[in-house]
Amino acid sequence: MPQPDVAGRTPAAALEHLVDVLGRLPSAPNVPGAEDPPLEGEVTGEQVLEALVLVRELRERLSGWEPRLIEAARAAGISWIQLAPALGVTSRQAAERRYLRLSPHASQPELNGEQRVQAARDQRAGDRAVAVWARDNAADLRRLAGQVAALDGLAGQAQASVDAVHDALGNNDSAALLGPLAAAGEQLTENHPALADRISEVGARTDAARRSGQDRHHR
Repeated sequence: MPQPDVAGRTPAAALEHLVDVLGRLPSAPNVPGAEDPPLEGEVTGEQVLEALVLVRELRERLSGWEPRLIEAARAAGISWIQLAPALGVTSRQAAERRYLRLSPHASQPELNGEQRVQAARDQRAGDRAVAVWARDNAADLRRLAGQVAALDGLAGQAQASVDAVHDALGNNDSAALLGPLAAAGEQLTENHPALADRISEVGARTDAARRSGQDRHHR
């Protein structure tokens, strides 16, 4: 039996509660399972806040489930190229990168507790170095992001990734562009290879900044 682990609810019960709250909002979205007309005035502010907590905790839970499901698929003989569409990416390399981003120590299962602490510190040092690089190169990053955000008429995941870049442009911190740009680059290799190549170059430069930051951390 599943144990309550999302704000005192099982994941299934948490999702059912969210569907119920969303279905009773005055401007209810098209929620599967909430076909009846919304009943205005029946959702309190406290219930909405609770629903937002559930959304956050479910999102965090899902981020932990995905790498476990990927590992199970690989153990069952599913190839990276077969996994790619299910993960919303277009290549074997992109599928592997997504897995490693979600499970940063997956390639080092032999690490003990102390080594994992050191690895986490290295990760933070690298993240800080990348953030500094992004701010130092803000003008170029925003120019590239603007060109990506201007694309339209793309299919499915590609358009969603471009829209995410557009949203990230509203953040004052240029480092916030790096993740959405990397995700968009994976989707643009076929129809916009020149932009995808420029995004790959940004990735190479941020990787170099990360390594440099980690090296400084060890001195």
